[in-house]
Amino acid sequence: MNKINIDKLDNKTAIIYRNYKKRLNINNIIKVKSFLSKRNIKFFLSNNFKLSLKLGLDGAYLPSFNKDFKHLSYKIKPSFIIIGSAHNIKEIRLKEFQKIKLIFISSVFKKNKNFLGIYKFKILNRLTEIKVIALGGVSKSNIKKIRLLDCYGFAGISYFK
Repeated sequence: MNKINIDKLDNKTAIIYRNYKKRLNINNIIKVKSFLSKRNIKFFLSNNFKLSLKLGLDGAYLPSFNKDFKHLSYKIKPSFIIIGSAHNIKEIRLKEFQKIKLIFISSVFKKNKNFLGIYKFKILNRLTEIKVIALGGVSKSNIKKIRLLDCYGFAGISYFK
């Protein structure tokens, strides 16, 4: 975590902590939560719904490969946000059943195995009532194209570095 980069972010930004190793360092997560809450930046934990609730985070992130419904049995605060990601219509429908509030659809610009492009992204965006976030390959050179997508927002790693 680079504190200098985080200090440049505004409070409309959210950070997802993704760590798919077997063991999480809970003390690090608590430190990051404290640091981000002072800056009014939302903090989500990826693929660990129960720990997100226990630590009082702003929400949880369910990646596209998470097809679980256990989280629906937990009682959550109205301010707790469940977000997820998808690459196709099948995964979007699954995320709708998982009751997520925001969905990342990828990959918009990054030419990988999940590459959609602008037109396929717009089609998927129209097929759901969930607020959609554009993900994948967003850079300073294509940031103006985000307006063409009619999406709620955008996400990226390299864009914010």
